[in-house]
Amino acid sequence: MKRALYAVLTLAVVGYGGLCGWLYASQRSLLYHPVPRTVTAPQSTMHLPVDGADLVVTVRPHAGPKAILYFGGNGEDVSKNLASFDAWFPEHALFLLHYRGYEGSTGHPTEQDNHRDAAALFKVVQAQHPDVTLIGRSLGTGVAVRLASEQPASRLILVTPYDSIEELAAAQYPYIPMSWLLLDKYESWRYAPSVTVHTTLIEAERDEVIPRASTERLFSRFRKGVASLAVLPGASHNGLLGNSNYGSALRAAL
Repeated sequence: MKRALYAVLTLAVVGYGGLCGWLYASQRSLLYHPVPRTVTAPQSTMHLPVDGADLVVTVRPHAGPKAILYFGGNGEDVSKNLASFDAWFPEHALFLLHYRGYEGSTGHPTEQDNHRDAAALFKVVQAQHPDVTLIGRSLGTGVAVRLASEQPASRLILVTPYDSIEELAAAQYPYIPMSWLLLDKYESWRYAPSVTVHTTLIEAERDEVIPRASTERLFSRFRKGVASLAVLPGASHNGLLGNSNYGSALRAAL
């Protein structure tokens, strides 16, 4: 009996250790999902050389002081936003970053590289357009929040944001020590209190990926008077671009 119990416990420990090991080794392939790029026209493509990689940025050039930097979700082709953003923001130059490893960009995505690359793009854009709005969606909200805490952006818009990726991962794997295993934590809560520019958080009423409680926790992290919260009625996480209220919400935030 004791031998049987010992064997069961041994198998359980080995299995648990194997699951933890698999999650640790596979975590970045689970977090980042590069997809094909829709817009590939040369006039809509900018190349940004950074340390260790060459990045593609989908662009709509426009003269004048205003620009928008967009950081997308983990499985998003950011170039699909170009036509909509072109219509919604006619007075802004548009810069939509393709993370490392996403089609056209070389390298492999990590949290630290995404932050460094976002800062590099900001500096290039701000040299020509001093009024820079940051828009992040889903995974990209973590990039945008930290960038806004460190660079002189004009405003910040966060679409379906989260308090941290670590929090989301812990909820998905409740019996795994994600705080020890996770390499890319995207702790937006850590940077939100340092943001001073006007910030709008947009949450989807029927978000099936980011719990609204996580968005609202992040909202509570900002200094009083800095942030406002808007809800898109009937919207889902992955159906935002087709939601009739999405463009209006973004324009209102500007």
